[in-house]
Amino acid sequence: MLKRYFILIFLCFTGLLVHAQAPSADSVYSKYLDFNLARFQGEQDKVMELGEAIIPYADKLPEKTRVNFYFGAGKMYEDDNQPDKALPFYEKVAAAVPDYYVAHRALGYLYLDKAKKIEGRMNSASDKATKDSLFADYVKVVQRALPHLEKAQACDPSDDTLNIIKDLYTKSHNTAGQNSLNNRLKQLNKDCMDVLSDN
Repeated sequence: MLKRYFILIFLCFTGLLVHAQAPSADSVYSKYLDFNLARFQGEQDKVMELGEAIIPYADKLPEKTRVNFYFGAGKMYEDDNQPDKALPFYEKVAAAVPDYYVAHRALGYLYLDKAKKIEGRMNSASDKATKDSLFADYVKVVQRALPHLEKAQACDPSDDTLNIIKDLYTKSHNTAGQNSLNNRLKQLNKDCMDVLSDN
């Protein structure tokens, strides 16, 4: 009986310690302000340190501030050449604010880089089975890139982006998608946003 009592006290004490170590919402918001200041001042090491300290507690930030932070975290990882870590943060921003085309542009180009790497492996593969498998992977990544590139193109037209989109449709053998591109761009052109708001 005494042993159970001590185990119960130990578990309660451990729970209190864990709870006491979690930062308050005000503390997380204060770090967020420091994170933005470091980004503005170009202090990449400080940005990384603050950003990674905020990530586990980002749910304590107000919703719009959290979306802004997620964009900053995506940019932080993209600038640090960690695209696989950047993608989920940009995806959260695009899901929360679908008309914010800046996040779509970032996603489109990050997926484009992945597609290019697969294309390079596909072009150097010697056997048909490997080429076919890599082509299937290529098409999947291209299908991830295209909607984002198209939203960016619709909101902020660029000959370079348009040529990339057309090239991806050609290389992935998607003539139907290419034929309906102009109609999609007209639809996607509505409600474009280029700035996120904290309030």
